[in-house]
Amino acid sequence: MTTDEQPIRIGTRASQLALWQAHYVSDLLKSVTMRPIEIVHISTTGDQQQTQPLHQLGNVGVFTREVQLALLDGRADIAVHSLKDLPTITTPGLVLAGVPVRGPMFDCLVFPSTGDVTTLALDSLQKRARVGTGSLRRKAQLLFHRPDLDVLPIRGNVDTRLKKLDAGEYDVLVLAAAGLHRLGFAKWPRVELQPPMVYPAVGQGAVGIECREDDQSLRDLLRTITDGPTFHSVLAERQLLNELEAGCHAPVGCWSHFEKDGQHLDAVVLSLDGRERISASAPINGDREKAAEELGRRLAEQLREQGADRLLESTRSPSSDDSN
Repeated sequence: MTTDEQPIRIGTRASQLALWQAHYVSDLLKSVTMRPIEIVHISTTGDQQQTQPLHQLGNVGVFTREVQLALLDGRADIAVHSLKDLPTITTPGLVLAGVPVRGPMFDCLVFPSTGDVTTLALDSLQKRARVGTGSLRRKAQLLFHRPDLDVLPIRGNVDTRLKKLDAGEYDVLVLAAAGLHRLGFAKWPRVELQPPMVYPAVGQGAVGIECREDDQSLRDLLRTITDGPTFHSVLAERQLLNELEAGCHAPVGCWSHFEKDGQHLDAVVLSLDGRERISASAPINGDREKAAEELGRRLAEQLREQGADRLLESTRSPSSDDSN
């Protein structure tokens, strides 16, 4: 079988959202190559352990590690991830080779589909309202604005969480707008939580595609489906998180956005209880890879000068679910 005839095997988790992303990448590849595409389902630690809090399951990579192993041992040719779940420390032998155009990047406050909602706003929630999220980042930012809220942990895929919401276990949920949009969950009332109220996770809304570092033909192919502005935005965001040694799920929010004078990167770091919050902002000078990474380093240094290390110390070992 020649190289042109060999299938491209996409390694992915088997959750609804992960499969949507895998098929999305498959369709993009079909537009630029005649090679057949196969989807390879991989079960991860985060999928196998549905009852334990994720911070008890290990340090990082609970939704990506096994998919990367499948890539390294040859069961898959590329790995597709929600980029916000992918650790910023590069796995030896692998490279982030593709980042398509980014989807919606903000979080949403989601209300029950059966409820009578008159005002869709964080400020409209009653005192001690039960807010479901498994994310330290979301929890800290919510408590910064509304310390009276009862922020409760929740596990499961998007549909599982929404069922728990409608069953009355929570008053509202906080979920990623990208997942709701991609899976077509339209009947649940929602409002986007945008900066400066809530900053998204590093890489949120973006799909990351890894391949083996020595597979130049696939690296070249993945470059053709990569969106330049998205790629350089997430490089800056990921470099920021890496410099802070914070991990994928620390209380760090980041927002890449475009203004009249060009692209900007804003970031916040919070204490776990939301009582302390520091921020920094800077423009991206140019669109090259080195410029984006240098911006991430510069912004991390600004945050460190304000005390980011102290705020992040308790989160550098454990992690918490920021998925969906």
